[in-house]
Amino acid sequence: MADTVVKQNALPPRTMVAEYRIESALGAGGFGITYLARDTHLEKDVAIKEYLPADLALRALDGSVVPVDTSSAYNYQHGLEQFLVEARTLARFSHPNIVRVSRYFEANGTAYMVMDYEKGHSLNQFLKRVPQPEEAHLKAMITPLLDGLEAVHAAGFLHRDIKPSNIFIRADGAPVLLDFGSARLAVRDAARDVIAILTPGYAPVELYLASGQQGPWTDIYSLAAVLYRAVTGENPPDALTRLRMDGAGKKLTARRDRYSAQFLAAIQWGLALEEKRRPQNAKQWRSALLRSPQAPLATKGAPAAAEPEAEARPDSTRKYVWIALGIVIFFVIMEGANILNERTGEAGGPRGKALLQTSPPVAAGAAPGDARAPRAELGPGSGLSREELARNLPHLADKFSEIDADRDGRVTIAELQAYWRNNPQGAAGGARKE
Repeated sequence: MADTVVKQNALPPRTMVAEYRIESALGAGGFGITYLARDTHLEKDVAIKEYLPADLALRALDGSVVPVDTSSAYNYQHGLEQFLVEARTLARFSHPNIVRVSRYFEANGTAYMVMDYEKGHSLNQFLKRVPQPEEAHLKAMITPLLDGLEAVHAAGFLHRDIKPSNIFIRADGAPVLLDFGSARLAVRDAARDVIAILTPGYAPVELYLASGQQGPWTDIYSLAAVLYRAVTGENPPDALTRLRMDGAGKKLTARRDRYSAQFLAAIQWGLALEEKRRPQNAKQWRSALLRSPQAPLATKGAPAAAEPEAEARPDSTRKYVWIALGIVIFFVIMEGANILNERTGEAGGPRGKALLQTSPPVAAGAAPGDARAPRAELGPGSGLSREELARNLPHLADKFSEIDADRDGRVTIAELQAYWRNNPQGAAGGARKE
């Protein structure tokens, strides 16, 4: 994805944007391109991030950025406004572990933020070279990141997209948080957008919901997921999969041969599925992470931290099971309705209405047995059969075997998500891929 976006949409070398001369593209994601540039006034290298959401906009012949069509214009503009909010917020900070924005401006129909350019590598690259680092090393890395997050949270701002590739390790070893996710989440307008935008494994349940209760605990979940990746050597399972079958605790417990029980328990506390069961702020979680191995495990307000082997309790996550099931059904409804509309040209036609009546979405908070909830369980055998996939998503009917990665005869949300990320052109609606 990144290489394709760079080739198709990146500004060519030596292009001038204000007083900055583009040298090369450093990388690209679904919502922007980052360049190495030269400040011709101060004669120094800088990094410049350009807002360019790949599925909403494209580069015109004159170098400007324009929405791909009139239907994308609103989402493009909304995302642009949030990009500028992000830039203004970051420009207020002068914290050594938060990316520093020295300037932001609008040009070419889009916006840019100018940041310090420093040599180093991403945490993702580091973990590939040094799998499962020592506990002392991880604590030394996490402490300054939590300090930076605490400053961000105190200003009423959230990162919302913490993952190994968004943590930069400077040449001197100091970590820096990059790429805040406000613009990314601002343009989501349907269930399929939420699934495609978020990074599986690093996004908590509340980020899958437009009405989810977000707060400092949201970033803590993502940072705990980063530590899970570091200590287990594996990407964490996505939150919706954990609602069905949660093996994260066992994976962490298996690493007691290398890491202290207190450290692993603190990671699991940060990974609690229900937001109220997580640390509520960075300070609270920091004290649990940095507790010495000889100290007592009990932490006020941290019921999950003392139970590193415990799986998620059904009572505490039951409401999320129904929410997750609602997301699946809503997605199927929207995709089915889109296909019907494309074929008939009549939004809300008889067949579309029949589909909506057949599979009503779950109301938030609906409990088992509630008339608002469908008669189904999101258990290990959940998902769509070959016939159900053909009926609800006919354009994917011949792809059943390809999508059903575990060959269990059912297509789950995780398998659909993986297919759409790897085959963006094969999915109706063009799901985003980063």
